[in-house]
Amino acid sequence: MKNKLINVVSLAVMSLLSFSLLSAPNAIADEEPTGETPITGTSIRLMPTSKVFQISSNSTYDGEMQIKNDGSSEISVEVYSAPYSYVYSDEEDLYKLGFSNENNFTQISRWITIKDADGNFVEKPIFSIPANTEITVAYRITTPNNIPSGGQYAVIFAHTLTSVVSASGIRTEASPGMVIYGRSLEGEAITSAEISDLEIKQSVTESGTVRNNFYASAKIKNTGNVDINATGKLKVEPIIGFSSYETDQKMGYLSVIPEAELVISDEWKETPTFGLYKATWTVSVDDNSETIEKIIFLISPIFIIITIILLTIIVIGVIILVRKRKARRSRLAI
Repeated sequence: MKNKLINVVSLAVMSLLSFSLLSAPNAIADEEPTGETPITGTSIRLMPTSKVFQISSNSTYDGEMQIKNDGSSEISVEVYSAPYSYVYSDEEDLYKLGFSNENNFTQISRWITIKDADGNFVEKPIFSIPANTEITVAYRITTPNNIPSGGQYAVIFAHTLTSVVSASGIRTEASPGMVIYGRSLEGEAITSAEISDLEIKQSVTESGTVRNNFYASAKIKNTGNVDINATGKLKVEPIIGFSSYETDQKMGYLSVIPEAELVISDEWKETPTFGLYKATWTVSVDDNSETIEKIIFLISPIFIIITIILLTIIVIGVIILVRKRKARRSRLAI
């Protein structure tokens, strides 16, 4: 009787272990670029997406960009510059891109003019672009006699005045933009930042279902007067398990302009079904670095259900064996 009980338990345990091994594939992380928030359009493209200038007072700087109409009909495009900054949202408790908020670091948006079809540099020229055609547009930065120290940031937009018809038949407007980074050669460039709210957790879907995804995040606040580069590195090592993960150097990157606080994050998406892991999340800005560690146990809902079923089988098996044993003893006693 004892051997029968051991066999039932052993069979259940072996089934459980076999399922865990078969359902623990090697993880492959999706590559999602991080950094500045992209400014995209619907049927037109603007290249390049950003440009850096080292600027001084009372000087002129020229540049060019390409605008391509990917649509099937001619469109009219208005090209102009706007401030590039972040505005804090009380409702969402985060900083969001804003193109109308002017501050000491967006003055360059007023120094930019665009070359029109007649060769004159004006504020808002309009261009007609035939279908599937690319044009080159020149722009000029003319700095005043005195410019602030630190960075200056603007966006040159190419806004469609003609509605664009998407593949689904919806008429939309597009405004792709190129970010201008102006870095003053005068005065002191102050590079400083605050790293806060480091966190490692499991992702949660909109429905509230817990997934096995490792998610790490932190806030980077630029307290200086020039844009800074922050890096985040998530490293996951198995304690009980077969998979591991480490942030790609090209992906764990974020550019933060002055007077902005942005979130840097990384996620291990394709995690195994079962395992015990040690996660390390390191966020760095220049020589400043912060690190946290956390032990996380991974187990999927399916694994839990199967475990419950197997445990139920074990309990039922034990109960049946105990009842049979009691019945046999009763018969022997008679």
